[in-house]
Amino acid sequence: MPQPTFRGRRAASRDAPLFTVTADTLVAVDFAPRGRPKKPKDRECGPYRRLFALPGARAFTVWNLVARLPMGMFSVSAVMMIAGTRGSYALAGAVVATGLAATAVIAPWTARLVDRYGQARVALPATVSAVLGSLALLLCVRHGAPDWTLFAAYAATATTPNTGGMSRARWAHLLTGRADAAEGLHTANSFEQAADELCFMLGPVLAAFLCSALFPEAGTLVGAVLLLTGVTLFVAQRSTEPPAERRATGRAPFRAPGMRPLLVVCLATGAVFGSMEVVTIAFADAQGHRPAAGAVLALQAAGSCAAGLAYGAVRPAGSAWSRLPLCLAAMTALMVLPLLAAALTGSLPLLAGALLLAGMATAPTMVTTMTLVQRCTPEGRLNEGMTLAVTGLLGGIACGSAAGGWLVEHASAAAGYGVPVAAAGTALLTALALFGPLGPRSPFGPSNRSVESRPAH
Repeated sequence: MPQPTFRGRRAASRDAPLFTVTADTLVAVDFAPRGRPKKPKDRECGPYRRLFALPGARAFTVWNLVARLPMGMFSVSAVMMIAGTRGSYALAGAVVATGLAATAVIAPWTARLVDRYGQARVALPATVSAVLGSLALLLCVRHGAPDWTLFAAYAATATTPNTGGMSRARWAHLLTGRADAAEGLHTANSFEQAADELCFMLGPVLAAFLCSALFPEAGTLVGAVLLLTGVTLFVAQRSTEPPAERRATGRAPFRAPGMRPLLVVCLATGAVFGSMEVVTIAFADAQGHRPAAGAVLALQAAGSCAAGLAYGAVRPAGSAWSRLPLCLAAMTALMVLPLLAAALTGSLPLLAGALLLAGMATAPTMVTTMTLVQRCTPEGRLNEGMTLAVTGLLGGIACGSAAGGWLVEHASAAAGYGVPVAAAGTALLTALALFGPLGPRSPFGPSNRSVESRPAH
């Protein structure tokens, strides 16, 4: 026969379990309201919040941004400083071009030393050398030194380390061995690309303001101080520094399967950036609004920055190899908009809107490309691989600038917008021809490993 039911002290609570005793069993009945099971705490956060919750991530990111801002300042500062005191834009352009050429040669070697001996041991001395080159250029300009000294001084700045590549290497190191490594790396690369766009959007504006409002050498001086301060405090964050690989046995990144086609894509994408800058300045000048060219180009960078952050907040479907042709196709299609706006309307405001939309395709393209460069780079040589990609971009920027300037001079500013369309189409055809729509097949496939497949350090 069932025994009486007994209730504990907490039975008066609506959510408390109700205990019932029968002759042969004890039954616990829970009347608490049912709801959806809670997600783990880390999954409730957004992707960027989870990313910056990694130990040490915020500290190295802040100082890396300080060190990276001068990258958008030095060229503009040098041009304004030299042209303002020597009265020659041709000389200023030649000096800057020499510096870019020297960087393309020296930067991969600097990155190789960073991989072999560590960021702290190599990046800081390399930065000191580059800062001394900037100060030498400033003194040569200010005291009327011969023109050849300007070339020598600016070439010395080529030892500037690739701060963006070092930051991406730290993200890869922090994410190694984690279950969400692939998703985290996608978010990290998106953030880094947005940071690049932000620095190259704010850097020229800051440089122009300093050189105009203070004195011609102010932009170079402030840029040198920011670079040295940022790199010094960045490399001081030793807890997130990737370990040095003094005995890296992998092949050189340039010879790694899949790398050279990606460098061709970087070269063509750089041509998009270089030609767009020169042609936009020429178009604004033709319309009688040359001072507005900086604001119009800033809109393009702003569109790319916003798209990069949005791209990092989602988890795209498919592999990065399959996404690359799609991103390049979108970039090619959107690059047609500035060409149409310039050729059909001749309106600078409409061109600005077209550039804003066109810029939204560049960040996803660069994020995907950099992710693939990381996967193709042999173990222990990540900084070198990332610097090769940046070198490809710099080479493309130089070629695009030359091609855009030639077409503007021999045709028209509106026709110059055909160069970025052709460059984006070249990148798309390269990806389709060498990788295929679904990614690389042999011999590229076997070596393409994602970050989560690397052994934990």
